[in-house]
Amino acid sequence: MELWIGFAEGGLRGWLPPLLNIILLLVGLFLILLVLIQKGKGGGLAGAFGGAGGSSAFGSRAGDTFTRITIYVAAVWLLLTMILIKLVQPTTAGTTPSAELQAPVPTEQQEQGE
Repeated sequence: MELWIGFAEGGLRGWLPPLLNIILLLVGLFLILLVLIQKGKGGGLAGAFGGAGGSSAFGSRAGDTFTRITIYVAAVWLLLTMILIKLVQPTTAGTTPSAELQAPVPTEQQEQGE
């Protein structure tokens, strides 16, 4: 319960976004590697590294497995991105803009050039 109290005072918003950024970066790099090792119609990137174009190094059903894992990792990456955006956006619902953010209203003297 204390975490939610600290949430309004900057508790979770202080240390959670940097942690989520690191996790998001690692999941993104893992997703890139998953896409690169998949076998495409033309043999994929495995052929560029000296691999056989027609066979997979991970077995005959590796394409199905890698596709499924890629979908799950992409969904996790997308979910983490949405959580991070929700955490770092300012909470302005139901509040009025502060005086510093409002544009000053020109007076008659300012409009006449004085």
